[in-house]
Amino acid sequence: MEETYNHHHHHAHAHGVESPSGIFILSIALNAAFVAVEAAVGFWQGSLSLLSDAGHNLGDVFSLLLVLAGFKLAAVHTSKRFTYGLRKSTVLISLLNAIILLVAVGAIILESIHKFADPAPVNGVAVSWTALAGIIVNGATALLLMRGQKGDINVRGAFLHMAADTLVSVGVVASGVVITLTGWTAIDPIVSLAIAAVILASTWRLLAESLRLTLDGTPEGIDADRVVESMLGVAHVKGVHHVHIWAMSTTTNALTAHVAIDDPAAWEQAKAALKAALKAEGIAHSTLEMEAPGCHCAEHSTLYGG
Repeated sequence: MEETYNHHHHHAHAHGVESPSGIFILSIALNAAFVAVEAAVGFWQGSLSLLSDAGHNLGDVFSLLLVLAGFKLAAVHTSKRFTYGLRKSTVLISLLNAIILLVAVGAIILESIHKFADPAPVNGVAVSWTALAGIIVNGATALLLMRGQKGDINVRGAFLHMAADTLVSVGVVASGVVITLTGWTAIDPIVSLAIAAVILASTWRLLAESLRLTLDGTPEGIDADRVVESMLGVAHVKGVHHVHIWAMSTTTNALTAHVAIDDPAAWEQAKAALKAALKAEGIAHSTLEMEAPGCHCAEHSTLYGG
């Protein structure tokens, strides 16, 4: 017996689709405007730390766009050609975002090396005031996202990212102060390399997770063994095998599995309990094939895959 869901219901993240959209649009506009200003001042004053921070803030804009796109794409209806809708495109956007950020990190590192070999004068005051504006913009964006981050993991990720970027801007301000007081321009590429390290650390995790989701790997935060244990803890469940867990999008996880039930009369009751257990583990979409213990389907089966 197989259960297949026509998945039109809203998941947990969809409850915030309407209210956060305006906040994200405002946040994107604020950060995009600041990126333009910071990059312009960076080119004008020859400050690599400002240019690298502008690249980092551009990554913020992509991250915010990604979350907003996730809200929009999650609402796209399924069709004959796209039976899961367009949810998976959020994973591809995430992968593209990671690749672009890695390219930006490479450019920052190369330019930093050039700055060490051929240092140029930098206006520390301009650097400090521009980066101070970044603290205000990043801090304001974090405050805008603070309320929604309690109920949505994607919003929480964006909130934490913006809070961290506020600290990065503090580092750029520090470099501007040092240049103003001491004239030591080498601090500019040093801070730039530090910012590149911060971007690389966050981007590497994003790249690894995006690649895993693209290859239909088990999403981060989902413990496959614990999921199986939770399923085996449901009344009348005597066995679980052929388990597949993957991400339909960056916010929606799915599972298929064969489940052995000891009493055919309890199949519907067991299915309802299994669905509740899976939702508690972060899996909202599941397709379960119910079978009797000892069924030839289970012979030579594997727990995962098959």
